[in-house]
Amino acid sequence: MTHDTFDGVFPAMTTPFHEDESIDFETLQANARRLETAGVDGVVPVGTTGESATMTHDEHVEVIEAVVEAVEDVPVIAGSGSNNTREALELSRRAEAAGADALLLISPYYNIPEPTGMERHFRQVADEVDLPQIIYNVPGRTGRNIAVETAVNLAEHENVVGYKAASGDMGRICEVIERTRDEHFTVLSGDDGMTLPVVATGGTGCISVAANVEPERTVEMVHAALADEMDRARELHYELGPLFRALFVQTNPIPIKEAMEMRGHHSRRMRSPLSLLSDENRDHLREVLAALEPVDAEA
Repeated sequence: MTHDTFDGVFPAMTTPFHEDESIDFETLQANARRLETAGVDGVVPVGTTGESATMTHDEHVEVIEAVVEAVEDVPVIAGSGSNNTREALELSRRAEAAGADALLLISPYYNIPEPTGMERHFRQVADEVDLPQIIYNVPGRTGRNIAVETAVNLAEHENVVGYKAASGDMGRICEVIERTRDEHFTVLSGDDGMTLPVVATGGTGCISVAANVEPERTVEMVHAALADEMDRARELHYELGPLFRALFVQTNPIPIKEAMEMRGHHSRRMRSPLSLLSDENRDHLREVLAALEPVDAEA
C-alpha cells in the first residue's frame, strides 16, 4: 500500500472531561468539527496533549471512534504508541479498526532502548499494521532520542511516512530532513515555536498544540511558509510567539486546557496527576489570548 505524506497543520487534540473525569464525547466531537471548519489539514487525538497516558485502552479507542465520526474530510492521525511493543501493536490494530487514517507512534519511554531495539519496535508495528505511520521523537518525555540513523532507516519502510520532531535540536532535525529527501517521508514540527524554522529548512508542517485555540492563524502561517510566502509566515510566527511560549510554561497539556476554557471550548479539567495552571501563569495566558482576539470579538 502506498501512502501519501502529511503536509500542513495537525492539531494535537485535547480531551475534554466531565466533572467525574469521564470523557465528554459531545464536546470532543464539537472540537473536532470546529478545527476542521477552521481549515486544519488533519487532527491528532489521543496523543500526549490528549492525556492518553491516563486512559484505558477502551477509552483510547472510543476517543478515536468519536473523532473519526465527527470529521468529514480530514485525516485522523491516532496516537497509538507505547513503551511495550506488544501494547503498541494492540493499540495500533485497534486504532485501525476504529477508522484511523494514520498512526502517531511515540518512541518507547522509560525502557530507554538502544537504537537497534528502537528500530525493531517501530519496524514491527509498520510490518504488521498497514497504515501510514509517523514516528515521534520527544526525548524530554521518553529519556532517549530516536537516533538519526534509525529515522533514516525507517524512512525506507513504505508504512513509515513521517517524523514528528520535538527534540528542540535543529541540527538533528535538519539532518533527518537532509537524509530523507529522496524518500516518501515528511518531517513535522512537534514544537510550535520551531514550526517555521522546521518548514523553512524542508519540513512540511506541524503537529500543533497552539492550533487548538488558534487554528486559523497557525494554518495561515504554515501554508504561507509552504508556499514560500516567508514575509507573511514570519509575521504570523512572531504574532503567535507569545502564545507558543505561554502554552509551555508548565507541563503540556496544563496550559492548553486552561486556554481552551478561556476560549469557551471546554473545561480545563484534567485527570490526576496533572495539576492546574498557576495563578501567575493563568493571568499571563489570559493577556496573551486577549491580544490575539479579533478586533470585533465582542461585536
